[in-house]
Amino acid sequence: MAKLENLVQLLDRSLSLHGPRPLFGTKADGRWSWITYAEFGQLVARFRGGLASLGVQRGDRVALISNNRVEWAVAAYACFSMGVAVVPMYEAQLPAEWAFIINDCEASVAIVATPQIYEKCRDLPEKAPSLKHIVCLFEPEGPDGAPGARTTSYGALLAAGEKGPAPAIDPTAADTACLIYTSGTTGNPKGVILSHGNIASNVCAVLDLIPFGSADRSLSFLPWTHSFGHTGELHVMITVGASMALSESVDKIVANLAEVHPTVLMSVPRIFCRIYEGVQKQMTEKPALVQGLFRAGLRAAARQNKGEALGLVERLTLAAADRVIFSKIRDKFGGKLKYAISGGAALSYEVAEFVDALGITVYEGYGLTETSPVVAVNYPGARRLGTVGKPIPGVRVEIDRSETHDSRQGEIVVYGPNVMVGYHKRDEENKAVMMEDGGFRTGDLGYLDEDGYLHVTGRIKEQYKLENGKYVAPSPIEDKLKLSPLINNAMVYGDNRLFNVALIVPEMTALSEWARGEGLTFDSPGAMLRHPRVIARVQAEVDRCSSDAKGFEKIKKVALTDEDFTAENGMLTPTLKLKRRVVLAKYAPVLDALYSGSTKAAPREAAPPG
Repeated sequence: MAKLENLVQLLDRSLSLHGPRPLFGTKADGRWSWITYAEFGQLVARFRGGLASLGVQRGDRVALISNNRVEWAVAAYACFSMGVAVVPMYEAQLPAEWAFIINDCEASVAIVATPQIYEKCRDLPEKAPSLKHIVCLFEPEGPDGAPGARTTSYGALLAAGEKGPAPAIDPTAADTACLIYTSGTTGNPKGVILSHGNIASNVCAVLDLIPFGSADRSLSFLPWTHSFGHTGELHVMITVGASMALSESVDKIVANLAEVHPTVLMSVPRIFCRIYEGVQKQMTEKPALVQGLFRAGLRAAARQNKGEALGLVERLTLAAADRVIFSKIRDKFGGKLKYAISGGAALSYEVAEFVDALGITVYEGYGLTETSPVVAVNYPGARRLGTVGKPIPGVRVEIDRSETHDSRQGEIVVYGPNVMVGYHKRDEENKAVMMEDGGFRTGDLGYLDEDGYLHVTGRIKEQYKLENGKYVAPSPIEDKLKLSPLINNAMVYGDNRLFNVALIVPEMTALSEWARGEGLTFDSPGAMLRHPRVIARVQAEVDRCSSDAKGFEKIKKVALTDEDFTAENGMLTPTLKLKRRVVLAKYAPVLDALYSGSTKAAPREAAPPG
């Protein structure tokens, strides 16, 4: 892969090589339509001229509140070609977070996706004095309703840019490309400053390892606001001349997969877990003969993928399972899926092995927003399930055991051109994570095995100590629990306690079906979750899922709630990471009661206010 210094070079190269090829696909009125690379390049040039007509210039910052859409990419690449930093945000974030970020980064322009977002942003100029323009990705109706800022539209800026073109600049590798704000699991979001060189180096390193090409296609639903979607999908796919179909919504992913026939699926583990859970549930409804063939086929595929030789019976079994079952599952995903790229959090070994056995090769990787994001990845010729792979070219990983006092496990420290410039206006926090020798302290626990594969075992800040002095990393335990068809979500707790407990959000449909089969009927979900037999059933499922956990990691008691953890109620970040402090603030009395002998459940209506 030719080395690229900035994101403008990246796009220019692809426009010259792949102009007539399809780039973005969108669905409207039941049909998919595609925009080519050449058409995209023209839109970028026109929008660049439109931004210039507003007075936007090199060094400015433009905020972008939108889910994935063609206009998102047009705006971002137009900014890159002006030396302007893009500040992406999620539609699902709270207006107070938008205001905080826009004020913190001193953005002069905010681009908003929908009328609903615009209504919530009308008072932004009062909270963020730097904001001078609001650009709507729709045609606003009525007079300007945002005092202190001029409102215009995407269409108007395209027209202005066509009349008054603005030349592109060639940013330096040190120029800021993005300010991507972290999710704020432990406080206010922090602006991660990523340079053109940070991101371009990451793209080139990934493409040195994984052979994506112009014939590849992805179904894009991983937010480009998230650094994994931003670098790993948007920039990587554009660099190789591949195409991206923009998913209609999360609940239509499977339907869209069948329609656009992608070769690549980039996702956080939760989507792969849902695929796993869905297939497992469907198999329970099949005849015993099919179930037996399914399980035997999975075992044979797992052995073959580990490089083990199969006997004649196993080969025949795998061939039959693939023809009768696995091929039909792949057909539901479009029939052409070759690669499943997982990042953003740890992927369960069981799920990775399952997807791999279906004939879809899993490449799990690891990274953070602060590392642009990719640090390590599995790739052809160097792949080991259960690990996040080896460090990418140009990146070095060291394990600092000074705090853990463990012979193997410690904090993951990253060195390389992908390490961020720093946090915006956060000197103390920069000092805490940026080492004098250029290393970045990730805050993640892990180790390198004897073959150089990186294992990530948890977050240092999430790790807590039981009364007996044993340290517990809750995330891997929670990931195991969430593979159960009876468990939708979970939070493990035990800081300075005798043992671990868990707050469980059951899969209410599955639990209700079990209860009916047991002859139990209830007036409300709350009544069901308070019943001792229901609690015992969930406890038994928790015990089953954590059967291979160490003794001190076992979960002795559970509390149940029918309130799921979501971004809307503030218990998850927009990237689906658990906000433990928020969950604990609401459910601390319920969890504390488990230690005082109470085993009553905590359905939503009985939960403490918060």
